[in-house]
Amino acid sequence: MSDKKRETFGSKLGLIMATAGSALGLGNIYRFPCEAGANGGAAFLIVYLVIALLIGTPLMVAEFVIGRRSKSNPVGAFRCLASAKSAWPLLGYLGVLCAFLILAFYTTVAGWTLGYLGKAAAGHFSGQDLPAIQRQFADFTNHPWLPVVCQLAFLALTAVVVMRGVKDGIERWSKILMPLLLVIMVVLCVKSLTLSGAGEGLAFFFKPDFSKITGRVLISALGQSFFSLSIGMGALITYGSYISRKDNMVSSAVGVTLADTLVAVLAGVIIFPAAFSFGIQPEAGASLAFTTLPMVFQQMTGGYFFCLMFFLLLVIATLTSTISLLEVIVATLTEELHLSRAKSALVGAAGTAVIGVLATLSFRTGSPLHLGSSTVFDLLDHATALYMMPIGGLLIVLFLGWKMNGLRKAIYLIIRYLAPVAIAVIFVSQLLMR
Repeated sequence: MSDKKRETFGSKLGLIMATAGSALGLGNIYRFPCEAGANGGAAFLIVYLVIALLIGTPLMVAEFVIGRRSKSNPVGAFRCLASAKSAWPLLGYLGVLCAFLILAFYTTVAGWTLGYLGKAAAGHFSGQDLPAIQRQFADFTNHPWLPVVCQLAFLALTAVVVMRGVKDGIERWSKILMPLLLVIMVVLCVKSLTLSGAGEGLAFFFKPDFSKITGRVLISALGQSFFSLSIGMGALITYGSYISRKDNMVSSAVGVTLADTLVAVLAGVIIFPAAFSFGIQPEAGASLAFTTLPMVFQQMTGGYFFCLMFFLLLVIATLTSTISLLEVIVATLTEELHLSRAKSALVGAAGTAVIGVLATLSFRTGSPLHLGSSTVFDLLDHATALYMMPIGGLLIVLFLGWKMNGLRKAIYLIIRYLAPVAIAVIFVSQLLMR
């Protein structure tokens, strides 16, 4: 165990806000409703809640334990807790690489949210039907430089926050952004609930039909909880290293899981009543956020205001995630290469930009940045979500369950036996379903 002095979160609230911010992102705002929409609505919600609490939370505790015991970045953590001569430090490098690649393609969509916040503010969606808004999205992603400028601006904003450190940067901004995110979501929920036909959408989301619970629903819920809680990408180990000895990791992990789930449920309350009111399917991924919902907002009273709030919500949710991803890289560069935090943030952001810009440009029609039918964005997404995160998560629970001790018995049993089986099921099922 390392005894070196290190920054810590100033309060338990700051820890929960920052870690929940790491988990929250676009996946909560539209991926969760899309998964629920495709897998039985309320039936999926119940299965997800059970899995998130019984499996997701212990996985989070596992990463917290590794981080706090080592007081180090993911690479240094496994070197400290295992042996520098063993292969375990390679797991730390896998986590850092995973965070780097996720940040690279995630900033592509982050740039879109920033660009669309500007479009919403300028009233570009006013009076537009769905085909017109779809053309706007195609024109935006095909623009020779605008998406890249938005991406780099978002990355620069992320770097500025991370440069300020744990307390003055990550924790302070998380305490501002997370409550603002919740306020915006509540306002949008209230508006959605006033729409004609909202009751049908709520019934779909909250009235379960247990006959719809199938093996596919279980697998989808497992995958969503894994994706949503940021397991296996080094962020929770890094944030765990900033947890004070006086803070209870189990209650903190439960708090983060509940906050993450609350946002996912609020997203469902926003989207399902609106979807049923206007006869749309909430399974459209990115197009749901950037084409379908802007069209829906234009048909509401006060549509300009609510469209603007929605894209501000996306920007905030995305920023809290990019901050945690860049912090994984910065912590590693700072401690392994002994660079200053400011220089580490600049180097990390610049390195991410190189790959990230390629991902953004790969969306242009006729772009040479393709491998078959897959864009650079697709390749990075598939490499991390299908392989690196499940493998990293599996190895983390195996390490903690079989190489370390000192956990509460119930959590220890889950981490040692149940979690590895669950992660293996996710991994194998994803490969078989491709």
